[in-house]
Amino acid sequence: MGVKTVLTLNDLPASLGVNTITPSNEGVMDSVYFLDGDRVLKIFETASEEVAYEELKLLKQCETLPVSQPIGEVMTIGGKPAILYRRCPGRSLKTAHTDPIRQIGTFLRNFHTQTQTQHSSNERLFERSRLAWMIEESDMPIFKTLFDRIDPPLRNDGIIHGDLFLDNALFEGESLSCVVDFTQACNGDFVFDLAVVALSWCDSEEKTVALLESYGATLTPEEFRPYCEYATLFYCVNRYRNGGNYHELLEKLI
Repeated sequence: MGVKTVLTLNDLPASLGVNTITPSNEGVMDSVYFLDGDRVLKIFETASEEVAYEELKLLKQCETLPVSQPIGEVMTIGGKPAILYRRCPGRSLKTAHTDPIRQIGTFLRNFHTQTQTQHSSNERLFERSRLAWMIEESDMPIFKTLFDRIDPPLRNDGIIHGDLFLDNALFEGESLSCVVDFTQACNGDFVFDLAVVALSWCDSEEKTVALLESYGATLTPEEFRPYCEYATLFYCVNRYRNGGNYHELLEKLI
């Protein structure tokens, strides 16, 4: 983690009125800086300007929810698209008990209500056909074996977050204050989106049940399991391809 695009005050538009700039280690794929005036600057390292505009549009559509609040429009800094946000209060959790899990389940239900039937021009990152391509590129036979076994009926329900791991939600005290990082938001299956949350937040059946109840899902834990396995396989392959630690996720599947 850490910034990939190194910036100084001289690299920023004078119109932003920035006096201090502090690099953050919070970004994984993108570079994140804290600016004075409780502002956050995100540089999109690999995503296109179109993806940045899609995120901006989505956040404005969901401004009544506890999500990142953008300031202004998409900018170009260092030759890359960038967005300025109001800094969200709170911090991310290392582990979650049932109360924050219920809060994130309720958030996701409300988010999906806002994005149901909506269309994003972003690539559908979590489609089965794309995962098949990722696995072929990885040249790992175990991934192909698991892929053939795990086949939940994925739908196009609307726009999903796709990456709602623990580090993408902030809590102030005991309350959810903000959900961040919508760079991977795209059209997809709402149950898959819920399964990504379960992968990161739920380490017991009790917590999984709390997540399903708070979301209002009618699935049983058994019916939910194939989606959880698919989410686990997707992020296992994704980590492998990006040089991350994929072994823990692989062990969940074999």
